Amino acid sequence: MKNMSTRLVFDYWDVLRGERSAPERGEIEPGALRHALADTFVLENEPIGPVFRLAGTRLCALFGSELRGRAFAALWPDVEAQGEMRRLVQTVMDETAGAVAGLSAETMNGSPVYLELLLLPLRYRGRTHARVLGALSPALTPEWLGLDTLASMRMISLRMLWPSAHSQRAPEPVARSMPPKFLVLPGGRN
Repeated sequence: MKNMSTRLVFDYWDVLRGERSAPERGEIEPGALRHALADTFVLENEPIGPVFRLAGTRLCALFGSELRGRAFAALWPDVEAQGEMRRLVQTVMDETAGAVAGLSAETMNGSPVYLELLLLPLRYRGRTHARVLGALSPALTPEWLGLDTLASMRMISLRMLWPSAHSQRAPEPVARSMPPKFLVLPGGRN
């Protein structure tokens, strides 16, 4: 992950999930994400596909409109790309795996911008396949933000964050409260 917002969201999500595959939606505290909140969103799984339940202000400014209630795949004008995005979100929910994607975008005025997309599974009232926590952010806040909007995006890289990666971390050292029972004294045989 290259962008500060995506790293902050992932680190927070990772701490919340602990040994579980995904944290509960109710555990998310917006204040804990205050430095990334403008780039953060929550998707809800609907029959038509993933729909924005919440979207940060900077994210809405990138697209020039409120995203709440809008289909996530509708951010991509190409029908083939819309299908890819629906499948990607479905994979995140099915496998309880995260995804990080690099996106190449262009504004209405033709300015190029590179974005990073993060998708992470969430449980909702114990159910999987319910919600996804995400972040979409440019590496640097563009000077045209609020004056121009994104016209097109395409995925240029993808990396899945599989659940098994969490269990492969080194175990935390065990703190000892009792002194050791065996003591080696200096000296030796005569």
